[in-house]
Amino acid sequence: MQKIMLNNGVEMPILGFGVFQIQDEKECEQAVYDALMAGYRLIDTAAAYQNEQAVGRGIKRSGIHREEIFVTTKLWIQDAGYDTAKRAFEKALDRLQLDYLDLYLIHQPYGDIYGSWRAMEEMYHEGKIKAIGVSNFQNDRLLDLILHHKVKPAVNQVETHPFLQQTESAQFMKEQTVQIESWGPFAEGKKDIFNNEVLVAIGQKYNKSVAQVILRWLIQRGIVVIPKSVRKERIIENINIFDFNLKEEDMDLIQTLDTNESLFNRPNDMARVNSLNTMRFNI
Repeated sequence: MQKIMLNNGVEMPILGFGVFQIQDEKECEQAVYDALMAGYRLIDTAAAYQNEQAVGRGIKRSGIHREEIFVTTKLWIQDAGYDTAKRAFEKALDRLQLDYLDLYLIHQPYGDIYGSWRAMEEMYHEGKIKAIGVSNFQNDRLLDLILHHKVKPAVNQVETHPFLQQTESAQFMKEQTVQIESWGPFAEGKKDIFNNEVLVAIGQKYNKSVAQVILRWLIQRGIVVIPKSVRKERIIENINIFDFNLKEEDMDLIQTLDTNESLFNRPNDMARVNSLNTMRFNI
């Protein structure tokens, strides 16, 4: 598995397995197990996904040495703050049946993120977390966090796919030595992405699926990506992307698909911000 080096020297697989919206416990455990058996070594979950326990069981069932697996989970808004973040972290470890995390992210840029970050910095220095980072942070919020704290975020996980390519943000993060990570690489199927004429034509050229083309395009841009599937054949298909390279002309073609607009979040969406801040999970 190809790896990238984070700004603190920790190595992270460039391709991983995500479990967003896999809420059936047996299905989630099986999917994680299948992914690990297929060769994935990065597993991404979150407290808000309500499946950390199933992820932990899948990891344990695999029998793969803990040191070989890069595990990410995330702190939800309801637990933002210095003391609450520390308690939430310990609960996450317990649910995952782990004694440390490879990457812990602030899930959303709301609530007491600065108190959370101070707690995460301490746990990082204590060796409980190998790397700390954020998710869904716009460039201004990311820079503000960097300027006011000693430990720079190692990762920023943001919506990134052919219709929202995050070109400017990716460049900014590169300049700040923060690794960009894609969530929603397939745009959750929106805009009929799997039948997009450009992507289909490129896939036919390399004898690859549209999903494989998208994943290859992302990793050639140096973007970590965490596709999700509960189907074993798709899980295997998604990892088989290291036997070809997209030519520059095809990378340029995919670039023409960029609308530079989110498919999930509207700018200045106050209703969404209010909704996220009132969501409570049994964590």
